[in-house]
Amino acid sequence: MRIIACYKLVPEEQDIVITADRTLTTDKAGEKISPFDLNAIEAAVQLAGESHDVVALSVGGKALDNAKLRKDALSRGPNALYLVCDDLLNSALPYETARVIAAASKKIAFDLLICGEGSGDMYAQQTGLLVGAMLQLPTVNGVSKIELKEGFVTVERTLEDEVEVLDIPLPAVLCVSSDINLPRIPSMKAILGAGKKSVTLWGASDIAWTPGSARTELAGVYAPQQTERKHIIIEGDGQEEVSRLRDYLTNALS
Repeated sequence: MRIIACYKLVPEEQDIVITADRTLTTDKAGEKISPFDLNAIEAAVQLAGESHDVVALSVGGKALDNAKLRKDALSRGPNALYLVCDDLLNSALPYETARVIAAASKKIAFDLLICGEGSGDMYAQQTGLLVGAMLQLPTVNGVSKIELKEGFVTVERTLEDEVEVLDIPLPAVLCVSSDINLPRIPSMKAILGAGKKSVTLWGASDIAWTPGSARTELAGVYAPQQTERKHIIIEGDGQEEVSRLRDYLTNALS
């Protein structure tokens, strides 16, 4: 059985610059694996154990050409890494990203494909669901527990007032929640061993992918509007003061 864990590279938060007009500049920001995708990698590795094959898959632009980040992904447990690199994928939106993942995963061949619940930059929560739809496979998001069985997986989804349990036939696509596990910190042995694992680099022609017409357009990304602190001080602990505090908090949250 083969399990694919998908991940995306996102900018380091501390390196993002917010300009005067509230736009974001990432020119000097380094890259890292999206924190939500670390959960996907960990879930895949825990499921596989010693008897199943786990590979990692990422698509994107020139940022993928980074030996340190490749080793970071492989040191977390996957046996091999597949990368689809094309300049057109530098800022691809979920639909086009999903098309590339779907094409690459079909070439790799798999029984289970696992994605994070969203990316650490846009957090659109669309890519994994779109991949499943494109591959016409059973697809479930918000997965908080997975149990692998013969020919299917049993998954749990923690909803607002209940836990939903589903049996999903394989092959399938799952999007895991961030509370499914605590991603491991790679040991020095794992980091050194990562350099010996297989890395396959594909271009667009290798997976028969050609850019399609855009379904959506990104108009812009802005930081939230900052407001000055009110500096409201309420002295006293009587009923009147408590009511005033309640009213201020109610107005601020509405």
